[in-house]
Amino acid sequence: MPTVFTHAVVPLAAGLALGRGRVPPRLVMAGMFAAMLPDADVVAFKLGIAYADDFGHRGASHSLLFAALVGAMGAATHRFFGVRAWVAAMWLFVSAASHSLLDALTNGGLGVALWWPWSDARVFAPWRPIAVSPIGNGFFSARGAAVLASEFRWIWLPCVLIAAAGFTLRRAVSSRS
Repeated sequence: MPTVFTHAVVPLAAGLALGRGRVPPRLVMAGMFAAMLPDADVVAFKLGIAYADDFGHRGASHSLLFAALVGAMGAATHRFFGVRAWVAAMWLFVSAASHSLLDALTNGGLGVALWWPWSDARVFAPWRPIAVSPIGNGFFSARGAAVLASEFRWIWLPCVLIAAAGFTLRRAVSSRS
């Protein structure tokens, strides 16, 4: 998995690219939380649930069904975000699903249960450039530094470029008005 905080960069960059008029700050923050939420499944280790189990790490919480449930919660609370129900639902669905898609791009672990409960298979993307983050204390090591470098190259830098491009485009369009 990429580090949990890196998952939040995707909805943050998209929100910055689209601007406050399309994605209010509260919804951006909720998207950042939704993007990190699937990794709450690490609690399963403390409960004695094995990594490879349906409710283990990268299991059910990394499925598209889970992302859809997060999106449904967004639809139910859309007034808090000041947007239409479908906007909150789609934003939170995509934010939560981005977690699993990034994890599928990593070079380690067991893959993600993207299609759970219809399939127990753990899947990876055909291209896996992102170094998998160590679980636990291993993060503060040389390997952890290598993971951060990988995440910077494959996630942070593209997200910064997307946010900057969206911001620049919005400014250019608004200056013409």
